[in-house]
Amino acid sequence: MLVQSMTSTRTADVAGTCAQIDRLAQAGCELVRVAVPDMETAGALGAIVERSPVPVAADIHFDPDIALAALDQGVDKLRLNPGNLKRKSALREIVRRASARGVPIRIGVNAGSVDRSLLKEHGDLTAEVLVKSALMEVRRLEDLSFRDIVISMKAFDVPLLLEAHRLLAQQVDYPFHIGVTEAGTLLRGSVRSAVGIGALLAMGMGDTVRVSLTEDPVEEIKVAYEILKALNLRKRGPVIVSCPTCGRTRIDLVGLAKAVEEGMSRWDAPIRVAVMGCVVNGPGEARMADIGVAGGKGEGAIFRKGRIIRKVREEDILSALFEEVAQMIESGDYQREG
Repeated sequence: MLVQSMTSTRTADVAGTCAQIDRLAQAGCELVRVAVPDMETAGALGAIVERSPVPVAADIHFDPDIALAALDQGVDKLRLNPGNLKRKSALREIVRRASARGVPIRIGVNAGSVDRSLLKEHGDLTAEVLVKSALMEVRRLEDLSFRDIVISMKAFDVPLLLEAHRLLAQQVDYPFHIGVTEAGTLLRGSVRSAVGIGALLAMGMGDTVRVSLTEDPVEEIKVAYEILKALNLRKRGPVIVSCPTCGRTRIDLVGLAKAVEEGMSRWDAPIRVAVMGCVVNGPGEARMADIGVAGGKGEGAIFRKGRIIRKVREEDILSALFEEVAQMIESGDYQREG
């Protein structure tokens, strides 16, 4: 499972695009897609590919010459719908060069790119329309004996998305790139993506994943990893376990949880840290955590694996907790499974 994103810079701005790719890679991005709308932009791809720490996929629409130029510039993947090409005859040359270099082609279908004849036939966008439209693109490549294909079918409507993937999985064995298209801003987009992507992953589908947000693309990477971590599919960075506040809480639990989350960002280890509101149930409920704190009246109890190891004043909770975390990470005494 590769975590993917797309740059929001003008791709022809090599310095700006490479700077954003570096930020994405540092956040955990493993494959980056860049928009290539014209030949000027295609000419910049070689420099970007050379400097990029992760594979680069070129997003091409309509013009086959741009696709050929992108291949010549050394891109690692093409995002291309054969049915959209202005000159259908050029597809054979694109396939020949992609095959020669071992470059996969990802075909993408969503509400804005389904075959219009299918929409007219079915009267509306349905799961069957998405699947049939995707298969039409696949067949155009298969007819040229090209099978290094990745299929992307995205929708905003989550039930539609799930049904389309269920139907398509019954007919092909190609890798799937999964995501919820036009998911929205950070909060709403994250929730919708978590529901759609999480359900697909739980069904055993997905080879690459992108969370599409109206936000800095680095946030897409963060959300993607949280989804994968929730399903125990990837381990990257700490997992924060925290309880909802209640009437027993006598410390600033919300502020403490945010401070712990921010402070833990300095470590990449997949350690589980719990922030609990009280000692009544805290250590027991968070027994699955490697380490944590349970609040009291003006104090906090630091615990490991559900066992309280010391109590500290409220103002010392963060420093004491991070001290214990540092020792635990240095010793390697934390959960690594999942």
